Amino acid sequence: MDDALDAPAAPPDPRASDPAARLAAGALLLTGAGWLARAVWEIRLYSAGEPAAGPPDQGGGAHRPLTSLENAYHLVSTAGFVLTLLCAAAFLLWLGRVRDNARALSGRPPKYAGIWVYLGWVVPVVNLWFPRGIVADAYRASAPERRLPAVVNVWWALWLAGLLGGFLQQRDADSAIGRAYSEIGPLLLADLAVAGAAVAGALMVRTVTAAQTARLAAV
Repeated sequence: MDDALDAPAAPPDPRASDPAARLAAGALLLTGAGWLARAVWEIRLYSAGEPAAGPPDQGGGAHRPLTSLENAYHLVSTAGFVLTLLCAAAFLLWLGRVRDNARALSGRPPKYAGIWVYLGWVVPVVNLWFPRGIVADAYRASAPERRLPAVVNVWWALWLAGLLGGFLQQRDADSAIGRAYSEIGPLLLADLAVAGAAVAGALMVRTVTAAQTARLAAV
């Protein structure tokens, strides 16, 4: 698979990354809005207070009927999860495109094998730095005379804050509702970190793409 992903790159097209960048940036901003909406609903749950019947998950596989506010949170949570999946697909499309253009511009193989564009996000330990490394390597290969934009590090720091804050464990809406009633602080911090990473990611995508497009146009 690595051979296929790292086959000789086609001649770069200075316009090729722009549609992928617009798609990825737009998806990131929508996803950030989705996670902000989730945080707002968690604040509403916390303000309303836990019902006398207790949390939705009663233990032992038993669940009580949800309140209207809890039902709304389920809808917001589901929408945020769907947006996150679509955003991941759009971002990976963009990442593969700028990586290919960087390889064509520099004439050298990328630092990271092509398979890590996908697996780098899910393999434990390496997912703490490989994705940022792929972005940084593509930028440096495309614009060796420039410093790495600060927004790359801001994006990655916020992403790690959300990741280590446990946002991946929030897909179970009933558990998140229970946490919103009892320990909303860590829940909100993780949500806001992911939302911030999405906004910073959109800026990062546009910044990296603009630098690469200028170099491709000059070539």
